[in-house]
Amino acid sequence: MSAPEIPQHLHLLSSDAAGWDGLHLIYELEPADEMPEINLHQHFIVICQDNVRVGWLLNGRWQYIDYTAGDMMIFPANQLLPRVQVASEVGLIELFLEPETLARAVCEYVDVDKIELVPQLQLRDPLIQQMGMALKTELEIGQADSKLYADSMSTALSAHLLRRYASHKPQNPNCSNGLPKYKLKAAIDYIHAHLDQNLTLDKIAASVYMSSHYFASLFKQSTGMTPHQYVTKCRIEKAKQLLRKHELPLVEICQQVGFQNQSHFTRVFRQHTATTPKAYRDGL
Repeated sequence: MSAPEIPQHLHLLSSDAAGWDGLHLIYELEPADEMPEINLHQHFIVICQDNVRVGWLLNGRWQYIDYTAGDMMIFPANQLLPRVQVASEVGLIELFLEPETLARAVCEYVDVDKIELVPQLQLRDPLIQQMGMALKTELEIGQADSKLYADSMSTALSAHLLRRYASHKPQNPNCSNGLPKYKLKAAIDYIHAHLDQNLTLDKIAASVYMSSHYFASLFKQSTGMTPHQYVTKCRIEKAKQLLRKHELPLVEICQQVGFQNQSHFTRVFRQHTATTPKAYRDGL
């Protein structure tokens, strides 16, 4: 008798090739299957894309939960993920958040070691659902260009998890006045000087000697935009300047403003100007 066929876990999308740091995404079709317990080293968030019944082996007994599309689970890092039974094939967005990323979001908090996430077997959280879908879409379209977006989203996700699902809530520092003017200028200068490079939130924050989370909060208060939104705005404005130089090929302009491929450059440019780079140049 031949051995039973092992169900395939079909990964339709993964951030592995996009170079994301601190936050990783897998979009997969989970087959009807039973999986053993496992110890994950990252915080694990699962967002259901379909309705499915799932069984969890808890304290020696199976507990069955009916999930609907949009339901999610949160499992803290370095805790045992229980043995699980999945009744039918289901699409899942899986987010893996590194513990160091979560810790950086609260580096201003007095006792980081005492902050831990509380496991959640079933919940609805529209904000996390929106983040998961936005990250999936950005990865599908942007690939390598999605890294800064993922950095910004990992900071926002960390802050939200700490506010809503941590056993000890961090204290928010007083940041009502935004960044000091000299730090804002230094950050903006750094952004403009590195538009053609792989800008990350960590790099921008480090240029002014701040944590990513604290910097992102103060930067938005100072500018009205997240660092990712500001970088994108700067890239589009520089692209417009370069497009006025008709001798420059579009592919070179794409590289000079920090996009890894021309299709992503065209998509983002159209979002901000309602036209393509070529049409913008032709209309000058």
